[in-house]
Amino acid sequence: MSARFGPIVQNGYVVRDLERAVHHWTTVVGVGPFFMLEHVDFAQLYLRGAQIKIDMSVAVAYWGAVQVELIVQPHAAPSIYSEFAALHGEGLQHVGVMTDSVAEHLERLQRTGIEPVQWGVTASDIRFAYIATDQHPGGMIELIETGPAISGFFAMAADAARNWDGKNPLRRVG
Repeated sequence: MSARFGPIVQNGYVVRDLERAVHHWTTVVGVGPFFMLEHVDFAQLYLRGAQIKIDMSVAVAYWGAVQVELIVQPHAAPSIYSEFAALHGEGLQHVGVMTDSVAEHLERLQRTGIEPVQWGVTASDIRFAYIATDQHPGGMIELIETGPAISGFFAMAADAARNWDGKNPLRRVG
């Protein structure tokens, strides 16, 4: 049997304090620099079929070939992030894999009984879906659709990590 997903490219952690988490990752682990996207703007966002609105911010950095994504949602509006925080506090919430088409990937997975839990598209046309594979904490998989916006951002962050001198560990984007 072959894997239904490509290799893991991202580890996504739910945190309570983004700047404190960045400080930990940069000073203790040595990963950085982190690029922060505050108040991510969604064109569409759904949780179990119902449209939702959330306020969330993320910071991303690279640890070799793997991206570390830190996610904070400062309110308890329904989402996979607030559900995870209520059950587990902070920690690894998902792993991310790239796909050429979220819609086609979800169609294939549906035939095996795997359904999306939260999905949508950002205002910058980045498509994603978190799928029901989380029978244990950190086991949810995020499908991330390849495209110019996401590929450019990921490449910029990976390049910055390769030559990072430890200075300016948190950089705000857009």
